[in-house]
Amino acid sequence: MEQQKHDYYIEVATGEISRSSTDSPWNFKISATDEEITKLREVFDSNHSTDWQNFYRAHVPYVQYHFDKENDAYDENLVQIYKMIHELGDKDAKEHIEGMGILDHFKSI
Repeated sequence: MEQQKHDYYIEVATGEISRSSTDSPWNFKISATDEEITKLREVFDSNHSTDWQNFYRAHVPYVQYHFDKENDAYDENLVQIYKMIHELGDKDAKEHIEGMGILDHFKSI
């Protein structure tokens, strides 16, 4: 039996996922099952945790961005978020993400 999909509104910067389009600002509209939303939430949560690690690492001035595994993890999570939004998103979401070029630039991730 196929799971029912619901519309969700995503704010990438804050990691917010909402069922209401009027409660807060949002970037993308997607249609997803409960399982798909759980996966997306896990990636957002992982990025939030990595962001805190980056905050603490930022106070170590001799580690450059491109040599920092936490920054790599954050970037990989962000690409995964955009991949999921592209897959589940409406026409506007897909076109916007394609226009960003982020998925082409990071195909190896």
